[in-house]
Amino acid sequence: MKKFKAFLKRKDIVFSTKRYLQDALSAMALGLFATLLIGLIIKTMGQQTILLIGGDDTNLTTIKAIADFLIETGTIAMGLMGAGIGVAVAWGLKAPPLVLFTSVVTGMMGATFGGPAGAFVATAVGAEFGKGISKETKVDIILTPALTLIMGMLTAKMIGPFVDALMKGLGQLIMKATELQPFMFGIIIAVIVGLALTAPISSAALCIMLDLTGLAAGAATVGCCAQMVGFAVISYRDNGIGGLLAQGLGTSMLQVPNIVKNPWILLPPTLAGAIIGPLATVIFKMDNIALGAGMGTSGLVGQIGTFTAMGFSADVLFKVILLHVILPAILALLINGFLRKLKRIKDGDYLLDL
Repeated sequence: MKKFKAFLKRKDIVFSTKRYLQDALSAMALGLFATLLIGLIIKTMGQQTILLIGGDDTNLTTIKAIADFLIETGTIAMGLMGAGIGVAVAWGLKAPPLVLFTSVVTGMMGATFGGPAGAFVATAVGAEFGKGISKETKVDIILTPALTLIMGMLTAKMIGPFVDALMKGLGQLIMKATELQPFMFGIIIAVIVGLALTAPISSAALCIMLDLTGLAAGAATVGCCAQMVGFAVISYRDNGIGGLLAQGLGTSMLQVPNIVKNPWILLPPTLAGAIIGPLATVIFKMDNIALGAGMGTSGLVGQIGTFTAMGFSADVLFKVILLHVILPAILALLINGFLRKLKRIKDGDYLLDL
């Protein structure tokens, strides 16, 4: 047993919640963004351009050609989601080069049989076995990728579909519960997914694996927006325009070190999300697709997803601006001001090392 533990330590194979749910899952989000999410943005740009120019207008053939190119580029990028997840998860698991590059394939295998969740599991298992044999023999260049591929494929076929069905089943349960109890679940989902976005895990990966859509996805989106926009505006005094953009369009995860020092600073954006969540589900009937549900305002993917689900109109634009930007900002500022008066929050508590 001691020799086995020493072997695992030497190979940097760590079976822990942090390694898989924090390091690997956060890395998975990067792979998703580099393929599925950015592909969606580019494809949507092309599709909207086609709509704006009126389809087959012969006087705008150059613009149409560019739009078609964007659609094709985005479609291919989205189709390579498994590869993106594979290399990202392997990187998160600190895989050596041969294992890292082979994981591009195991990620695609996992995605083929089990979607995003299958890609994650297949890559993780294949990468850990690959790490175990890496540089242990004189034929490393053959055995390492071979074992990584074989274990990844076995996991993809045997476990991937089960994990994918489990995650999607849970997602269906959440969505059904939200339809039956939109007020209560509007609060619960907005708070939980919003906190997941700020925590060192991936709300985007979670929502995509759950295949979260409908009212539940709408609640998840406003919860994420409350965290991002909320932290962006209440920390403006400490961080200026750079911090506003980094958190408002990047991620509120930047505040994690400050939250550890003073957990009270997490309350304003979280309460804002709890208030806006039921507004989204009960009154405004906000919708989204799984790709945008856990993104908030990061790269405006949450808003693009909302327009994809609900269509682009003046009414939807008003709802998006109100629920994704204006209310999160106002509510977070009000709650933050109250906590400042109670001396629970002070200047410098939101300061980022940018």
